[in-house]
Amino acid sequence: MLLRKIFNFQSTKSSNQFTFLEFSITSRFSTIAKSSSKMTDWQSEKEKFLNMDTKSKLNVKDAKIKVSQSIDEIPTWREYYKSNESRLKNLFEKSGAAKEFDESASHFPEGCDKVALWQGDITTLEIDAIVNAANNALLGGGGVDGAIHRAAGPFLKQECTTLGGCSTGDAKITGGYRLPAKYVIHTVGPRGEKPDLLESCYKKSLTVLEENDLRTVAFPCISTGIYGYPNEKAAHVVLRTVRQYLQKNHEKVNKIIFVCFLYQDIEIYEKLLQLYFPLETPSA
Repeated sequence: MLLRKIFNFQSTKSSNQFTFLEFSITSRFSTIAKSSSKMTDWQSEKEKFLNMDTKSKLNVKDAKIKVSQSIDEIPTWREYYKSNESRLKNLFEKSGAAKEFDESASHFPEGCDKVALWQGDITTLEIDAIVNAANNALLGGGGVDGAIHRAAGPFLKQECTTLGGCSTGDAKITGGYRLPAKYVIHTVGPRGEKPDLLESCYKKSLTVLEENDLRTVAFPCISTGIYGYPNEKAAHVVLRTVRQYLQKNHEKVNKIIFVCFLYQDIEIYEKLLQLYFPLETPSA
C-alpha cells in the first residue's frame, strides 16, 4: 500500500514535470513564432513599398507622405550658381574663402554637375536614398533621426533592431517604407570635432550607395546639431570628402544633395561650394 502511494506520488510528480517542460517548450516556440511573424511583417512591408512608385505610396492608408519636389527638380550646383552668380560672387569675395584655395580644388566640371544644395525637409525628397544622422542604437532619436523615423513609420524601427546597432563613422542601409525615398542610409557621426570620423560617415554612406546600385542621395548636416561639430569646419570635411570621391567615381552617381535646414548652413555651403566645386579655377 505504501509502495503504491509512493509510486503514484512519483508518477504524478513526473507527469507534472513533463507538463511543465512541455509548457515551457511550447511557450518558447510561441515566442519565436511571434518574433518570426514580426520579422515577416517588416520584410513584407519593405518589399511592398520598394515596389511602389511615389504616387501609389500617397494612396496607402495612414501614410502621411509629403513630397516637396523630385530629385530632377533640384538644380545642380552649376545651375544654382548661374542663377545666383552676382550674389554668390559677392559672398565669396567678402568671406575671404579664396585664401583657403588648394590646387586640388581646381575647376572640376563633372563635380559641378553632380552636387546640389537644397534647403528643406529631407523626409520629403523623392530620391533613391536619404542619409540619416543616427545614433549608435539606430532606434530613433531627436532632430533629423526622429523626423525620419516618424515619417517612415514603425517598420523602419523594426528593421533597425535587426542590424545590431552601428559604430561611429560606419553606415548601414534599410528600406524607406513610407518615405518618398526608397532607402535610408543610417550613419553615426562623431560627438565633437573629429574630422576622420566625420569623413568616414560620408565615405561609408557613399560606399553603401554604390553597393546597392543606387544613383542619388541626400545628406543632412551630420554631427553639427547636438553632437557639437562646428558647422563651417564640418562643411570643409564634407565637401573635401565628396569632391575626392567624385574625382574617382563621378560616373557611379547622378546627384549628391547637401540638404541644409538652417539658413546659417546654406550660407556656409554657398561660400564653400565655390571653393571646392568652382565653375572656373579661382586665383590663389
